[in-house]
Order: sequence, then C-alpha cells, then structure tokens
Amino acid sequence: MADSMDPQATVTLADIERAAEILKGAVVNTPCDRSYTLSRDLGVDLWLKFENLQFTASYKERGALVRLSALSEDERSRGVIAMSAGNHAQGVSYHAGRLGIPATIVMPEGTPAVKAENTKRWGAHVILEGKTLEDAAIFARAYGAEHGLTFVHPYNDPLIISGQGTVALEMLNAAPDLEVLIVPVGGGGLIAGMATAAKAIKPDIEVIGVEAALYPSMYNKIKGTHLPTRGDTLAEGIAVAEPGPIPAALVSKYVDDIVLVSETDLERATFALLMIEKTVVEGAGSAGLAAVMADRQRWKGRKVGIVLTGGNIDPRLLASVLTREIAREGRLSRLTIDIPDRPGELSRVSGVLGQAGANIVEVYHQRVFTDLPARGTELNLVIETRDRSHLEAVLARLEASGYRVVVKTGQVGS
Repeated sequence: MADSMDPQATVTLADIERAAEILKGAVVNTPCDRSYTLSRDLGVDLWLKFENLQFTASYKERGALVRLSALSEDERSRGVIAMSAGNHAQGVSYHAGRLGIPATIVMPEGTPAVKAENTKRWGAHVILEGKTLEDAAIFARAYGAEHGLTFVHPYNDPLIISGQGTVALEMLNAAPDLEVLIVPVGGGGLIAGMATAAKAIKPDIEVIGVEAALYPSMYNKIKGTHLPTRGDTLAEGIAVAEPGPIPAALVSKYVDDIVLVSETDLERATFALLMIEKTVVEGAGSAGLAAVMADRQRWKGRKVGIVLTGGNIDPRLLASVLTREIAREGRLSRLTIDIPDRPGELSRVSGVLGQAGANIVEVYHQRVFTDLPARGTELNLVIETRDRSHLEAVLARLEASGYRVVVKTGQVGS
C-alpha cells in the first residue's frame, strides 16, 4: 500500500500555488466576506471564509483532489482507501467518483449519519469500523494493504497540506490586509498549509490555531503540556488524539499560538453563525469564531480572518445546540411550582403566565415522586420568554400570586 510519508517532508508556497492550479474549476473559490454584525458586536473587524459552501460542505475536498491528481495510472485503477470522521471521506469520495477512481472509506462507528450517507452518495464503499479515528486508521491500513489500495491520509501528507493551504491564498487575495488568521486544528493539515502560505506572503501576519478543550493534541505537542484528550465534543471533526508529524513540524515553525475553546464556546459560535449569518456550520467549523467570542479583548480592533471549515452537522445535534443556547439566553426555562391538588389550579397558573406574556411549551404533573404533602402537586412547566429580564418579570408575577417557584435555565455551564 503506497501510504508511507517521510516525517521530514515539508511544504512550500510554490507547492501550494501549484495546488491552486490543480483546483481551478474543480472546487469553489468560496466567499471571504466581512461580517458587519459580528464585527460590530465583538469589536473586531471579522472576515469569514465560507468553506461550508463547498460542494461537499467542507474545505477537505481541496487536499483530497490534489492528492488524487498525483496518483499514477496503476494506482488509479486499483483504487484508494481513506479513514475519516466524515469531511475528508466526502472529499475523497466525491472527487474519486469524478475521476473514475474506486474509493473505500473507513469511518468510526460513531460517525454522524449525515456524513456516512453523504459519503455513500458519491459512490464510495463505506466501512464503519473502530471506536475512534485511530482505530479506523489501523483497520484502513490493514485493509488497504490486503487489497492493494493507496492510502489517502487526511492530514499527514504534503499534497493534502498543499491543497488545504490554498484557503489562505484565497483569503489574502480577498482581504490582503488581514492581521490575524484563526484556524481550527485537528490533525493539523489545514493550519499547516494555511500558515505556510500566509507567512510566505505576509510574514508579519499572526496565525492562531484553535482546538476543542477536550482534544488539545496539537496544543500539547507545541506547548509541551500533557492535557488529556477524551470525551464527546461538538467539534468531532477536530477530535484528533495525535496530530500528524508533518503538519506538527510546520505548525511549530509557522504558527504563533494555539488556543482552546470549551463546548459552550463552540455551541454559542454555532448558534451565532446560524442566527446572524444564516449559515449552517458544524462544531469544528465554528471553532474560529468560538475563539474570538471567548477572548474578544485579545482581538479587539484587529482585522481577523476565520475559516468556517465545514457545514456537515447532524440535524438532531444542531437542534440540540439551538435549544440549549435559547435556554442560556433565558428564552426557554423549566419551572417547578408547588400547587394545591384541586380543580382549577392549573388554569390559575396558566392565567398568571398568560398575563405576564409567557408561552407554555410543555406541562406535566408529579404527584407520587415528591416530598410534598398528599394534597399537593408538583407542577413542571417549560415556558418561553423574550429574554432573561422578561423571565424575571414572569417569576415575580408568579411569586406575587403566592407560588413558590424553582427555575432551571441554561445558566449551568454557560
């Protein structure tokens, strides 16, 4: 299987410029636009690169196409194999299908259904194997060796890195005076390519990587720390336990800093992009904005470019993110109210809430599993209010009407 990579291999601006020629007409030169609303709200001159508008909704198809274009005729006829949590899989599958190259994709068992189905749609043979990306990689290498397939690594490959680096060429062409690039980091292919290009074109530009706090793998490697990598993150696309040695070397050389963002930061950024920019971005893709929102003083007044790396998010997960953020804003709350167990009491509570302008979303009683007296009932309500100040007014109205209320909003973890 042709998958060995020299750990000393590197990438230059010339490599990235050659990759850009290969990509012309085959991938979208996505918009790189200023967000006027986010710039005003955050005090940052913020520019967004909409890679979620690629055909497969991710920048990953850039590197995939550059790598596939370098295959020999024999390698093309035998086919390729890749392991991926989703976006690399779709990029390889789509462009392999375009070029008539058989493709097999190995995905971890927990891969979101939308990514697995989209990968199959482009004609690839999909195998779900392994609990983690690393487990899937072990299986993919063994399977590929057995069947004579060329392994297409998602990040530890100079050709892949060169393809991803074309994002920076396009951003600096659209906004040459950018002062900072903030880039999500998983295995490191995107930031390695972008930093290589950006520093060659504009040596004084600052390049910052962003990782989910649950998966600080590049952070550990660059800073010499030993923070744990574990857990379920919204940013599963960058949940990589060990970055590639080739991108890590480039990151060490060109990247100015790596920062970590919490799950709440990622949720808020995903929510903001949908509400303000009307664009769907997956957790990994929102990491750049999450970093700006979490530490806005650091970027205040500067011209910052971030990459919205992908938009492939499971609809149920997106719905959960939106609902949780609405709760954090005090617009959705769960109330527990002790009421007498007698006719008309529920109607009375509903009347108070209606007069206060609250909307009842859900209601249920609890008579058995409670420490209230036998003649009492625990009433549980989910209500919708305009904002937190409106919620406080509603609670005041209930308490003035003689009800003892316990409220649960999205404040925990915020």
